[in-house]
Amino acid sequence: MTLKAHIGKYAVLLASLTDEELDLIKPSFDKILYCQGKVGSMNMQKVIAAVETAAKRNELILENCYRETHALYHAVLEGIEGVTRGQPSIGEMSRTVGLRFAIVRGRPYAEESEGEWIAVAFYGTIGAPIKGLEHETVGLGINHI
Repeated sequence: MTLKAHIGKYAVLLASLTDEELDLIKPSFDKILYCQGKVGSMNMQKVIAAVETAAKRNELILENCYRETHALYHAVLEGIEGVTRGQPSIGEMSRTVGLRFAIVRGRPYAEESEGEWIAVAFYGTIGAPIKGLEHETVGLGINHI
């Protein structure tokens, strides 16, 4: 079943809720195509790879379909821009991230011809690679498939 709603809102909620918080409202998400994951790194490629791997393993995108992988990639980059405040680099700037992420696939428009879209949301921390010196961050990217 596909979602006809605000896929970005659902992605941000899913990324920001803890497992315990999600358990309380999980039935609300039964008809939504989504997956979640976590990644921590000073390497941007590891962040991108974690999201792509989760999307493929959970069958949110077709593994051998360039169009779907490309759409996901652009949603990830847009979300990372939010996380990094428009400077999409982490390790090169001596920053590290600890992020929860969510990927939501759906049809946000009533018109069927608008097709499917994919949203990627990040929520977590960014900062100096010293425990306790990071702060909260959030990012959202949405792209058509």
